Amino acid sequence: MPATVVTFADGSVTGEGIVTRVETSTEGAIVVVVDETPFHPVDHTWPDQPGDTGALVIGDAQVAVVEALMAAVSDEGDFAVGADIPVKRGAEGWTWLVGHRVEGDIPSVLVEGAAVRLEVDDVHRAGLSRGHTACHLASLALDLAVADLWRKDPGADALGTPDFEGRANQSSRIHEDGSVDEYRLGKSLRRAGFDTETFAATVSEREAAINARLSEWVASAATSRIVTEGPTIVDRRRWHCALPEGEAVILCGGTHVDSLAVFDSISVALDLSDPQLLVMTTTVVPAA
Repeated sequence: MPATVVTFADGSVTGEGIVTRVETSTEGAIVVVVDETPFHPVDHTWPDQPGDTGALVIGDAQVAVVEALMAAVSDEGDFAVGADIPVKRGAEGWTWLVGHRVEGDIPSVLVEGAAVRLEVDDVHRAGLSRGHTACHLASLALDLAVADLWRKDPGADALGTPDFEGRANQSSRIHEDGSVDEYRLGKSLRRAGFDTETFAATVSEREAAINARLSEWVASAATSRIVTEGPTIVDRRRWHCALPEGEAVILCGGTHVDSLAVFDSISVALDLSDPQLLVMTTTVVPAA
């Protein structure tokens, strides 16, 4: 069985495919694997963007897809889904697939070899794409806003700025029209050369600087796109955005908008209630 071919990177929300497996997960859910799909799955190792939802259509029957998620089958024939996959995505000895977790009455014709039409919930997808693009933009703007606080070189981000995001981010959760990112401000970050005390004393100024930068970027209506190295779910994909400061390129498996013109605004709120943990909440207002 070859790896699943995916088409979500070009913005596709519909497609045709052939069912290659119908499995029951360890939790009792029915998971359908198709040879080609427009559905974006949640990553089992870095679940920042939720999986797409939608429907599988076969003949006159329609089955609800409540979540698209990673699946894999080992060379020995062991099938695993989501958190049950024991290795990182792309590990050798496994074939990598997209599973469609379905609910409701499962028609008897939904079997291996059946032809199906796949329909993604495009409204949900669009909201997640806005949220994911905004999340990346917010992280780049955050790096710029705290660049002066480094006493050592932490490495560079996609714009050549000291990489606070890469050093401190411990979790990222994307939702429709926004995201929540958490950054650990502990001893390891201080040892890496970051001035946490000055940051804590100037949080409001940093937040204002981020929001000013995001406003400039939205006004630029910069192009945004995904560039892929191949057609399957395990081929690398990178997000490109032609910002005024230069083209940002970030390794990313998610979905994105095609232009910053889709935003009316992007803004962040920084919360340092716990001095060891920065929480950045990003909020999108879509363009009318």
